[in-house]
Amino acid sequence: MPDYTDLKALLLNCSIKYDASQSHTRRLLARSAGIMASQGVDVELLHVLDHEIAFGMVKDATEDGSRARDDWPAIQRKIMDADILVLGTPIWLGMKASVAMLVIERMYAYSGDRNEKGQYLYYGKTAGSVVTGNEDGVKACSMELLYAMAHIGYTIPPQPDCGWIGEAGPGPSYGDVIEGRDMPIGYDNDFTFKNCTIMSWNLMHTARRLKDAGGLPTTGNRADHWSEDVNARDQDPERTTF
Repeated sequence: MPDYTDLKALLLNCSIKYDASQSHTRRLLARSAGIMASQGVDVELLHVLDHEIAFGMVKDATEDGSRARDDWPAIQRKIMDADILVLGTPIWLGMKASVAMLVIERMYAYSGDRNEKGQYLYYGKTAGSVVTGNEDGVKACSMELLYAMAHIGYTIPPQPDCGWIGEAGPGPSYGDVIEGRDMPIGYDNDFTFKNCTIMSWNLMHTARRLKDAGGLPTTGNRADHWSEDVNARDQDPERTTF
């Protein structure tokens, strides 16, 4: 069994509820957090709306005086300290919550930065997604979240997502207590349990391998030196056999 005790995981709850205790997404994130914590991973579950975060493609909105306070730089430091990032969001109108998009935009503001190898900043880290709601959209939201993370440099493991949805339309959400039921809504769903389990373990496995390897090799992926290796510009676009 690999040792995961030197890994750090940050789970960002992008619920639009200001009270974290009322967030349904938090409940499913907590299951993943519990799996990783049981293996010695240093886990933090952060409720994004507990913080004051400016909108926009900026690193620190206080630097130009547009905001007196911006908590994002402190969250960004947590992101950079973490080997594993999990973005959790509810579904609204079939899409991820606006808070999730806010987080992605703020992370993307650092896309011009480089790590110590000259690669994009988030290379060597892994990410997953958790989605809850009462309407269709788990896979669509996961695709958007995971594409965004991959695009800015995260390594996405196999089966990197989990979710739960109830019946279409208004109704109870994940973890709601309904009179006459033996347990809260969704707490008996083995499909969600299975996917949450596989996601959590695959995130730990991937993070372990990336950390042990010192991240990804630099051949061909240094953002400012890509042409020094075998590259697309030097290939013959008319060639038909290889």
